[in-house]
Amino acid sequence: MKIYTLMENTACEERFCCEHGLSLYIETKNHKILFDTGAGAAFAENAAALGVDLAAVDVCIISHGHNDHGGGLAKFLEMNKTAPIYISRYGFERHFAGSDREISIPAALQESGRFVLVGDYLKLDDELELCSCNDKLAKHFADSFGLNMLQDGKLLPDDFRHEQYLLIHEGGKKILCSGCSHKGILNLMEWLQPDVCIGGFHFMKLATEGADKAVLDEAAAELDSLPAEYYTCHCTGEEQYAYLKQRMNKLHYLAAGAVVEV
Repeated sequence: MKIYTLMENTACEERFCCEHGLSLYIETKNHKILFDTGAGAAFAENAAALGVDLAAVDVCIISHGHNDHGGGLAKFLEMNKTAPIYISRYGFERHFAGSDREISIPAALQESGRFVLVGDYLKLDDELELCSCNDKLAKHFADSFGLNMLQDGKLLPDDFRHEQYLLIHEGGKKILCSGCSHKGILNLMEWLQPDVCIGGFHFMKLATEGADKAVLDEAAAELDSLPAEYYTCHCTGEEQYAYLKQRMNKLHYLAAGAVVEV
């Protein structure tokens, strides 16, 4: 399985664009998958630079309803005329950073007729599964860090019911793809028990000293005690990644333009 990082907060070379967002192109034995589309159209520029044909994508997955993961959907719809786009049934609800900055994916995109609204679980085939883990009991607290959802006209802390996770089964391995792990990376690892974990850990607002340091230390110890390999990016945070890297043996970073085989 090969993973191309089409968009991320940083770039591995100057020739690649970067922005606060995430987009991965994943080639498996049976599929060409686009996992998230970044914040805008720039992911398509990086795809072209990497030789990735977005028109050939046969499955598109949107991890959750924030515009730094679905902001490039209009560009993808323009470039690809056939691939179904799988998004949570809650993915077009309204979401905010704080109280005044809306970070939703435009609901008008649904008029394209290309979206499949996913419930708590969907098996696409023997290789691909989608799950929300909304029915799971969280052992570890996951802070919403000021992210909110609009419900009954009121802003409430986001419960991230709109976040879904892709499980890929290939070569005897279970690979977890998570956009931001808003429900808590430790919870996800406990619930899904993958051999490989790919995606953001949402640690970027944690300091590497003081009370937050204990949270990072616990995460590093627990994650490193598991047999999984980790490829992280985006909302993990650069400083936080460097801190974790000193404490974990199987942690790697995916910057825009990076290509890895799993």
